[in-house]
Amino acid sequence: MKVVESAFENAGFIGGPAVQNFEEAFARYCDTSYCVGVGDGTKALTLAFKACGVEPGDLIVTVPHTFIATVEAISHAGASARFVDIDEQTCTMDPTLLRQYLEQECDFDATTRRLTERQSGRRVSAVVPVHLYGHPADMDPILELAERFGLIVIEDSCQAHGAEYFSQRQGKWLKCGSMGHAAAFSFYPGKNLGACGEGGAVTTNDESVARKIRMLRDHGQAKKYYHDVEGYNGRLDAIQAGFLSVKLPHMPAWTEQRREAARVYGELFADTNPEAVRLPYVAPWAKPVFHLYVVRVADRESLMQALGQVGIGTAIHYPIPLHLQKAYADLGIGEGSFPVTERVARQIVSLPMFPGLRPDQQERVVQHTLGHVLQQA
Repeated sequence: MKVVESAFENAGFIGGPAVQNFEEAFARYCDTSYCVGVGDGTKALTLAFKACGVEPGDLIVTVPHTFIATVEAISHAGASARFVDIDEQTCTMDPTLLRQYLEQECDFDATTRRLTERQSGRRVSAVVPVHLYGHPADMDPILELAERFGLIVIEDSCQAHGAEYFSQRQGKWLKCGSMGHAAAFSFYPGKNLGACGEGGAVTTNDESVARKIRMLRDHGQAKKYYHDVEGYNGRLDAIQAGFLSVKLPHMPAWTEQRREAARVYGELFADTNPEAVRLPYVAPWAKPVFHLYVVRVADRESLMQALGQVGIGTAIHYPIPLHLQKAYADLGIGEGSFPVTERVARQIVSLPMFPGLRPDQQERVVQHTLGHVLQQA
């Protein structure tokens, strides 16, 4: 409330010290040189594409198992999406399938370092790994492919605040949001770090990218009323930035509570047949932050109904793969094109997960889940 009072006292509602202070603190949290606050996570992706060199007509490779904002931002940047399927265990981009697409469906000119999709003749300029549910994508092979083919890497870190990836290439743990050319974060209220409204940020280690995004978010202004480029209205509100600054110091403790809750779920489900309830996989190179706790069951609709009847909330993230959404019907991608994504999308259900979730509450969730699943079997 002090944040709100301060904003009303000085009438500093847009930009200013509150935004700058949060940007500096979040850059430190992500182990990056720069952070630029923007209006939301979708805008963060869009501006990252524009600032890093994506051009209208380009193709950007990502996954069909993500929130639609990932691909909306690609479209907003004037580009088009190309999908590769996900890894069955992590539900993030499968680097092997990415390599197959780049090697088998594209041509690379080593002189110009331009990658062209053979069928369409269009330039492939970027790849967007999505750190889904708070679990990192396998970044080393993705970054190696990007370097080989001259691709921009934009991390979709909108669900991965504080998640870490162990890079064999660098021999150390790296924060999500610090590995690509730039990364996008969302501060939607339901995120691990959530504002009291909309908010987002771009992190990067490239000063020129940060400078371009600062201009793009503010109508392309180098200074007030001097527009070097045509930009966007994509600024972060001071109240949201102040709110995030208050919450940010609590993130390490909240993250550990989420990880502990995931550990407790693992113990409670330990003796369960994995074919009945498939638990989230944690790769040996990952320190996830469990934005969501997503299990897989054969009949998730009946499970959700049964849990709802006893007051246990559930959700689906996400029920319809992007290539099968009406919004992307023009892509002409039919069912069966991405079998792992389609299989996962039919089975996933998100169980309660939040800081402060008590073991006795988890016992109740697991008891009712197993009771229903075993009854159905």
